[in-house]
Amino acid sequence: MQTMFVPIFKGEGRLEYEERPVPQIDQPTDVLVKIEACGICGTDLNILAVPPAHKATPNIIIGHEGVGVVEAVGSGVTGLRPGDRVVIAPRLTCGQCKYCRRGLDNQCTNYSTIGTAIDGAFAPYLRAPQSALYKISASVPRDDAAFFEPLSCVVGSVARAPIQAGDNVAIIGAGPMGLLFAQAYRLLGAGRIIVADVSPYRLSVAEEMGMDVALNPAQVDLPQAVHDLTELGADVVVDAVGNQMGTAIKLARRGGHVILFGLRPHDNPPINQYTITRYDLTIHGAFVGLNPFEQTIQLLESRRLQPSQLITHRVPLSQLAQGVELMRSGKGMKVLVETSSQ
Repeated sequence: MQTMFVPIFKGEGRLEYEERPVPQIDQPTDVLVKIEACGICGTDLNILAVPPAHKATPNIIIGHEGVGVVEAVGSGVTGLRPGDRVVIAPRLTCGQCKYCRRGLDNQCTNYSTIGTAIDGAFAPYLRAPQSALYKISASVPRDDAAFFEPLSCVVGSVARAPIQAGDNVAIIGAGPMGLLFAQAYRLLGAGRIIVADVSPYRLSVAEEMGMDVALNPAQVDLPQAVHDLTELGADVVVDAVGNQMGTAIKLARRGGHVILFGLRPHDNPPINQYTITRYDLTIHGAFVGLNPFEQTIQLLESRRLQPSQLITHRVPLSQLAQGVELMRSGKGMKVLVETSSQ
């Protein structure tokens, strides 16, 4: 049996490389994918943090932002065949719990996830059920296709709050997710996109991408600056950090919308509920989205949005730990792991 040399999550921030068998088709709905590349996600950083900020099963291969080519399919697979290009929707829902049956599969109570509970895509090969894979045109560059999963979260989230052409948008957090939101809102016709972050490096990337205004809250009074730029406040505000709700409601105009996207489970910031009620704000919790995958495929295939602009480094699989450190240290925006090179 063939083997592959892969990084194994050992818990407490540790990765150790081991020879593992190349996965084989086990169930009729299994698909074997030869992985081309996999992006490093904030979730991966949280898994590898000490103490961890996201749970993962020890002794698995992590990684879920993968793109690859179908190598083999099980007897029950339809619609995919060897040679097809695919991307991964890593959250595997049960379809049977009360939330799934209500159409809220993002709230499934019996889910499993590729890259946190079962072997993921930081490997030359991945075995996954057909339900987790979406075919994507080979005309989409590899580096753009690798953004399918995080972009799908953005596509699902922007659907929560109404937006009209010309609306002003403020985004707190200029990391990869915040700037994906910025790209999406620009495509949707936002009037002015204001991005805020305390990292000069991230703000410089936002400016290079052509965002209208990049503000550092450590240097300016952010609510005042946003109100000066928009006269009323932003029509839509996105917290892409996960602990900025208090600031987000200060940036929104009366009657505006706030999308809470970032996840910081251990943070508990104080909130002024009076402001939400008095100024008629609408607050949206947005977790991964409700089946935004087909729209995301269509968006990537349209080529109207090229998320690969965010990639600052590409590393071989043997340097996964170095790639994680690049993102954690703020010296890299988005790091792509090329799984076929060592």
